[in-house]
Amino acid sequence: MHPSQSELLKLKNLGLASVNILHSIGIRTCDDLRRVGPVEAFTSIRGRGINASRVLLYALQGALLDVHWNDLDPDLKRRLAEEADRALSAQGQN
Repeated sequence: MHPSQSELLKLKNLGLASVNILHSIGIRTCDDLRRVGPVEAFTSIRGRGINASRVLLYALQGALLDVHWNDLDPDLKRRLAEEADRALSAQGQN
């Protein structure tokens, strides 16, 4: 994939490695990411055996909000992490 071929690369927080991971789970556009949401995308990534940290979860949310992941509200980060942990536990991945 050439960098100019993905609109996802234009989003804040997402580089080529993150975009390649998103492509591996079928997310190819900003609309795909919006539709799926950061938590489901993150749990799908982990479900493929990719050892992604919570930073990716926050980066996905920040990409949708056009905010650097480190500038997300701490309460939002906590809620995202809790939701992801619940989903991963339900899948037996936590």
